[in-house]
Amino acid sequence: MSPKRPSSIQPSARPRSGSRSKSPPPIDKAKPNFANSGLLAAETNAVKLTDGTSTILKYNEPPEARKPTLGWRLYVFKGSEQAELLHIHRQSAYLIGRDRTVTDILIEHPSCSKQHAVIQHRQVTEKDEFGASKPKNKPFIIDLESTNSTYVNDEAIPTSRFYELKAGDVIKFGLSNREYVLLHDDAT
Repeated sequence: MSPKRPSSIQPSARPRSGSRSKSPPPIDKAKPNFANSGLLAAETNAVKLTDGTSTILKYNEPPEARKPTLGWRLYVFKGSEQAELLHIHRQSAYLIGRDRTVTDILIEHPSCSKQHAVIQHRQVTEKDEFGASKPKNKPFIIDLESTNSTYVNDEAIPTSRFYELKAGDVIKFGLSNREYVLLHDDAT
C-alpha cells in the first residue's frame, strides 16, 4: 500500500479560478528573434519608383500562370462607341487599376482602386469526352479586394478568388460605365 498524500497536494483540493490564461513571457530583446516579420515578402512585392519611393503589389502570379496560346483581346466600349482595343495575350497577367506606376491597364475612374483587379492566364487540367486529362490555358479574373467590386456580365464576382472568363464576357470595374468585352482569335 502506498502512503496517502496530504490533502493540500491532491489535485482536487487545489483552488480553481475562472480564468487560466497566462500572459506571454516577456520578450528578451537582447536575444535574436527569428520569427517571421513579413519584411522579406514585402520587399519582393515592392516596386521601386524613380522618385525613391516604392509601391507594394497586392498580387503575385500563381505557379500555374502561363502565357496564353490564343490571341485574347479586350474591346473597350464607352456607351455604344468602341474606345480602345487591348491585346491581352502578350504576357500571363495584367494588373488593372488607377495607379499609373504599376498597372498594365489603366482605369482613371475615381470609383476604381489603385490596384483593382488582375486578368490572369492559368493552365488548368480538363477532361475530354473520353476522360483523358489534358492541360488548357484559360483566362481568369481576380478582384483585389477593391472598394467598388469587379463585375462580369453585370454580376459582382467574389473578391480574392479566381473567376473563369469566357469569350464574350462583359467586364466592368467599380462604378465606371466602360465595358470591356473579352474575345479571342477563334471567337465568332
